[in-house]
Amino acid sequence: MKGSDVAIRGVSKSFGNVTVLKDVELAIKKGEFFSLLGPSGCGKTTLLRIIAGFETPDEGDVTFDGISVLSIPPNRRQANTVFQSYALFPHLTVYENVAFSLRLKKQSSSEIRTRVNDYLKLVQLDGHAQKKPNQLSGGQKQRVAIARAIINEPQVLLLDEPLSALDAKLRQHMLIELDEIHDKIGISFIYVTHDQEEALSVSDRIAVMHLGEILQVGTPHDIYESPATDFVARFIGETNLFNASVISAEKVPMPLSQNPDLNLPLEYEYMAELDIPELGTVKVTTVDDVMPGQNVSFTIRPEKIVISKEKPSTSRGDIILLQGKVDEPIYSGFQTKFYVDVKGIMVQVIKQHAKYYDEGPDIKWKDEVFISWSAHDGYIVEVKP
Repeated sequence: MKGSDVAIRGVSKSFGNVTVLKDVELAIKKGEFFSLLGPSGCGKTTLLRIIAGFETPDEGDVTFDGISVLSIPPNRRQANTVFQSYALFPHLTVYENVAFSLRLKKQSSSEIRTRVNDYLKLVQLDGHAQKKPNQLSGGQKQRVAIARAIINEPQVLLLDEPLSALDAKLRQHMLIELDEIHDKIGISFIYVTHDQEEALSVSDRIAVMHLGEILQVGTPHDIYESPATDFVARFIGETNLFNASVISAEKVPMPLSQNPDLNLPLEYEYMAELDIPELGTVKVTTVDDVMPGQNVSFTIRPEKIVISKEKPSTSRGDIILLQGKVDEPIYSGFQTKFYVDVKGIMVQVIKQHAKYYDEGPDIKWKDEVFISWSAHDGYIVEVKP
């Protein structure tokens, strides 16, 4: 496995009276595509600059493969950075931009030619070697910047919002290319972004940051399906989030679909009944033990809610059923988002159009509708003090 294990140990950083990072602990695995995700001002770029060596922490340490790199200057660390602004030399060709660091190392012309051509081919720019940066598109400039950063074969590639200057379609295309480059060269990627879709699309794991702290680290699936805090639930995707109190909780066996081997002992979960002041009583399953009287946050993702004009069957005991009126339908081609007024509270529902006869919304503004979901699809985000 190529790349380096990168560890952030108790890192704190302030600028004047403003604390930007607070005792950050993080372990990034060798060869991993790891994203630092959060809103502007959360400290993610400062953390990346500390890893690169452009900033020094007030406290804590940064190690590559267990060895501290704080005393090593940026140009000698086994890490290169790709910036949002590309930072290309405008007077040099694509070839010369990529070859620049190799010339500084006084490598032979033949070796430089071979390596530059290999890396231009890797980023699909082998036909643009003699162009100047002003003759390239934004996506092509970013590929030049990536080739220049990885031609030195660093152990860690740091990417600081590298796609934010590109339009939405080009960003999606570049994300796929970036993921393919990572798969081919196999080094550790640390990717800074405020765009949740970018992070969910390409990351092996994600650290969600807010106000200088790491709120949750996990796979994209973990972060989306099992958010650790209210902030993570709101920031990652769209969701319906409510304050609730626990009425009761009992231990029940998991469905057989989650216990496919009948020879194994049954696994158990808790079925909790919650009181949500805005909606009433709902049920939710949880693997954590919750106690009656506890205050919690409850979330249900809009795509997990079923909307219909007809009242659905509620013969299953785990189905939550509510009635409301469509306040706003928003048709987006592949889906329709509904804002449903339930007892004066807006609940978001997303209906996917997966088949031809789903091409348009059959539910319209002001329609009376039923919304329902399974207790297994809701989630208790956190227990309140």
